[in-house]
Parts: sequence; C-alpha cells; structure tokens
Amino acid sequence: MKCIERKKYLDELVSLQNNGMIKIITGMRRCGKSYLLFEIFASYLENKGVASDHIIKVDLEDYKNRAMRNPDNLYSLVENRIKDDGMYYILLDEVQMLDNFEDVLNGFLKMRNVDVYVTGSNAKFLSKDIITEFRGRGFEVKMYPLSFSEYMSAYSGTIQAGFNEYMLYGGLPQILSYTTEEQKVRFLKTLFDETYIKDIKERYDIRKDDDLEELINIMASGIGALTNPNKLANTFRSEKKSAISYDTVKDYIDYLCDSFLVEKSTRYDIKGKRYVNSPYKYYFMDLGLRNARINFRQSERSHLMENMIYNELKVRGFNVDVGVVPVVTKDKNGKQQRSSLEVDFVCNLGSKRYYIQSAYRMESDEKIRQERASLLKVDDSFKKIIVIGEESPVTRDESGITTLGIYDFLLKDNSLEL
Repeated sequence: MKCIERKKYLDELVSLQNNGMIKIITGMRRCGKSYLLFEIFASYLENKGVASDHIIKVDLEDYKNRAMRNPDNLYSLVENRIKDDGMYYILLDEVQMLDNFEDVLNGFLKMRNVDVYVTGSNAKFLSKDIITEFRGRGFEVKMYPLSFSEYMSAYSGTIQAGFNEYMLYGGLPQILSYTTEEQKVRFLKTLFDETYIKDIKERYDIRKDDDLEELINIMASGIGALTNPNKLANTFRSEKKSAISYDTVKDYIDYLCDSFLVEKSTRYDIKGKRYVNSPYKYYFMDLGLRNARINFRQSERSHLMENMIYNELKVRGFNVDVGVVPVVTKDKNGKQQRSSLEVDFVCNLGSKRYYIQSAYRMESDEKIRQERASLLKVDDSFKKIIVIGEESPVTRDESGITTLGIYDFLLKDNSLEL
C-alpha cells in the first residue's frame, strides 16, 4: 500500500515542537495514530538532523515492552538514554498501558531537554482525562480517519470509483490494504465488535449490553436525523419494549462520543444567535464502521454524503453546528404560523463562517428551491454554499449562493473559497 503522508497532522506536530507541553494524539482506534508518531514524525525528525539515539520510541502495547509498563522501569530507561544536553524526543504509543502514566509524564515535563509525544487509546484515554490530568501542560492533537483527499492519494482507481468505495467502506487506513469486498467487510465488522464495543463495555463495566447494542443500531440507521436521549428512550419503550431510562440512554451516547465513534452536532438559531439545546444530530466518524454495523443494508447516498461533508469540515478544523432559521408564514386564513428551516451546517473557524447545504441531487426546480430556501433567509454576509453529489462546475447565482460538486469540495483545500 502506498504511504499516506497525513500532512495536516505532521504539520500540527511540527508547529508544537519544543513548546514545553505534552503532545497527546487522540482519535478513534485504527485511524493511524501510531503510524503518525513512530513512522511519519520520527522520520521527519531524522530528516531534520535529529540523531536516532535522541529519539526514544516505546510501544507500550507491544508484549516485548511489557516491562516498560512499570513507571520506574520506563523512567530509568529515559534517564539512561539521555547522555548530553541536546534535545531528546520521547515518543510513547498507547500510554494508558503505563501504570501511573500521569505522574511519569509530569516527571518528564520537569526535564529541560526532552519533548514528549504520546498516543492513547480512545477508550481508556479520553479528552476529558487529558483536561483533568494535564490542565495547561498538555495539548491534544485530534486525529480522524483518512479524508477523501488522503484516501485518493493511495487509491489507484478513478475518482468516481474511489468515492463509491470511500462512502461504503470508510477511511480507516487499513481498509486500503484489502483487495476484496469480503476482506473489507470482515475487517470492519470484526473491528466494530471486537475492539470498539468491547472497549466501551470494559471501560464502563456494562454487563447487560442488549440496550447498548440496540442503541448503536438505531443511531447507525438514523445518521443526520434530529434526535435526543428522551426521544430514543421513548423509542425503546414503544418499539423495543425496554424500560431503559433517559439517563442510561444519555450515558450510552456519551460513551459512543467519547470513543470517537460518533460526534454530536448542536442546533444553532442563526437569527437569534443562540444555541438550541435539543434535539441534536449525530454523525459517524467513519462511514465504513457505520455501514458495517447495519450489515451494509442502508446505503441512502444523500445521508451518507451529508455525513461525509460533516467529517470533512471537522478534519479541516471547523466547529460545525446545525443551522435553524425561524420563519413566519400565513395560512389560507391569513393567520400567522411560525416554523423553521434548516441549514445543514453552520461552520465556524476563527472569524470565518460558512453556511453549507448538502444536496445529493438537484434534478428539479422544486428541489433547487427547497435547498436554497433556508440560505435565502440568512441575512448576513457570510458565504452560502450548496454541495451536490456529482461533478459540476462551480456556479454562483444572483443571490450569491455558490453551488459546487462533491469532488471539488472534498479534494481542493480551498474549496470553500471557490
């Protein structure tokens, strides 16, 4: 398989180099954290002239390094490897397997000539753990599965074929090493059941897991649909005849978010400039895992493309909300009616904001009017974009709404400025 550079993440690690903080790479299982640290970043350091004996690499998940899971042993190893005043780079993979890792890492911070980088399994080493243990002394680098651009850098077929496979099998790097459909399906299904779900059950000591399994199926079937824990609990009671509580559903959703399997997008009232607490939308961080969970039965491309666009925006660093635009209309009797229109994504990054609609097909005038309606009700000057699910020239209408094809959106770094 062709080497994938993961340039975005390498650039971020380089920008944080020697800043006196612990660099903590988090992300879902098998998204490439170990490869980024041990292969890509280590090679970068050596190419910049760092001697190999100044790069201390320890894979704590490797059985042969099991003695290094003892904090005293690891600390002694690092101390013994430091021979001069030059900068040493400590790279630790699966650091949660190190006993008392918080104390050890804080000890490394007191050494004046070391720079520390670690990865952690998402199921045992989460963002909230980092905030608690390394407040002000740790910097999280959140890693995602392959973007479509990264995926295509190692894919040998056409863009259309790559798009179809990416939408179906997702962007976990290892998926590119399998050549048959059967291998890809088996990899994804096994990974979901034997790694992700097993991690969650073990971390949170879930013994009666039928409701958790069913909740995952419901969420996988309803990507991009508005929902909340109360609505899901009602679904369990009415359709599954389960007495699961609101609190349990909320906890299970939080577990799925903490494991980076899904992310929550909150509704934002564009005119009122405020967040609307409920309901929310949930998107899967990898479509291959989502599809595998429901046995590849539901392949509605409009919803899958919406999820794909959400993931791409998150990779680019945007905060992504679901936009709500309140509107007032009159019925046939002249009585005012209040309703709302939805903007799929309100994307913010610093001073930048974009409003984006995902429209897999706009084959009729009615569909075009429908997709434009909410954007036309947004009365500020930020850019408004419709992404359609086919190759298309970039156009801009008299209202300033830009329409571009999905390939341009995914493959061009400046696609939001076209």
